[in-house]
Amino acid sequence: MVQKDASVAELTKSFEDSTAVLLTEYRGLTVAQLKQLRNNIRQDANYAVVKNTLTKIAANNAGITSLDEDLKGPSAVAFVHGDFVATAKALRDFAKANPLLVIKGGIFEGNALTADEVDKYASLESREVLLAKAAGMMKATMGKAAATIDALREKLETADAA
Repeated sequence: MVQKDASVAELTKSFEDSTAVLLTEYRGLTVAQLKQLRNNIRQDANYAVVKNTLTKIAANNAGITSLDEDLKGPSAVAFVHGDFVATAKALRDFAKANPLLVIKGGIFEGNALTADEVDKYASLESREVLLAKAAGMMKATMGKAAATIDALREKLETADAA
């Protein structure tokens, strides 16, 4: 009983400290495959095989009730502490290569996510690419503004000369 209380306390802390949580089913995966998955997401998340009952209690203690329906069968949780999109991509890519891994859903910024919504996040481009595109759009807009102002200046100069 003391060990279960400690496990619940540890899981509750993991839920509270995470920026996102992704719930998966790992039925049929080998220990080596799970180790590879852990290594793939290690930079941004911790991946833990969990007991459903203890996880449900811990999630509820952390104020999360939307995972209750998905906590069936062999479950594992990715507690994201870094880039959520990178973790979602890594899980999706691993699931494509290993169809026995099933993404059940998750929590991101306090909102419940379905498996399809997790896949949509995984389809986003990386943060660096999105920032580069935003910078490119701002540069193009500033260039157009400068050209417009210069054209107005030239027009005024020719009008003054005439």
